[in-house]
Amino acid sequence: MRNRPDYLAHGALALGVVLFALPVWLVLAGSTQDSNAIARGDLSLLPGSSGLSVYWRVLTRGTMGTEPVWHMLLISLGMALAIAVGKIVISVLSAYAVVFFRFPLRQAAFWLIFITLMLPVEVRIIPTYTVMADFGLINRFNGLWIPLIASATATLLFRQVFVAIPDELVEAARMDGAGPLRFLRDIVLPVSAANIAALFVILFVYGWNQYLWPLLVATNPNLDTIVIGIVKMIGVETQTDWAAVMATAVLALLPPVIVVVLMQRWFVAGLVEGEK
Repeated sequence: MRNRPDYLAHGALALGVVLFALPVWLVLAGSTQDSNAIARGDLSLLPGSSGLSVYWRVLTRGTMGTEPVWHMLLISLGMALAIAVGKIVISVLSAYAVVFFRFPLRQAAFWLIFITLMLPVEVRIIPTYTVMADFGLINRFNGLWIPLIASATATLLFRQVFVAIPDELVEAARMDGAGPLRFLRDIVLPVSAANIAALFVILFVYGWNQYLWPLLVATNPNLDTIVIGIVKMIGVETQTDWAAVMATAVLALLPPVIVVVLMQRWFVAGLVEGEK
């Protein structure tokens, strides 16, 4: 009985793969077809005769008055890395302070951080924009990621990891003469490595897909992210170069996919340890 294949599970898995893969395949096939045919609704499941020349064109020249795609990819990559690394650094330090230090209003500070989970970016976007304007960060690359590097969710997750560290280990490190920074470097960070890797993948994809904040804070075309660039490429429907749009969408998929594939082992390990 145990060796019999579970046809229902395999069928559900195959259906899920088709549902997820079919739209991606349509975009990939459409990038090789004629834009006028796509605009008429004649999108074929088979690749067209145009080949992959459109990829080089959008990478180097862009389309519909947009920046070259390589430049938008670079802006998105820098923003996503800055958001992911910034969130992890701030969350690790804040959770470390809340768990291992004793100071007045420690629990109040934690709950203030926790309460911000109820305030999505859209709710505080106007005061955040005002603060960025006061600091002169509008239409600056720093303005794309600085307001997004604080994360109550990541702080909560790291707090749960740090709380699980045995008190005996903390006392042993203290008796060994380890100071706070050494304890963080030699004990806490290695223990949290898998969780950091898993969180990095999630936060990188989060930063890569940002749309509302970059749209508001950066009106300079030189700061367009790849997501903003795709929206600008669509423009007027009758004048849209759909092959170029689909080729850009395929290129926009590659960096997150590469990050997930390269860090898959650590990502899964971090999720499993997080459940424990």
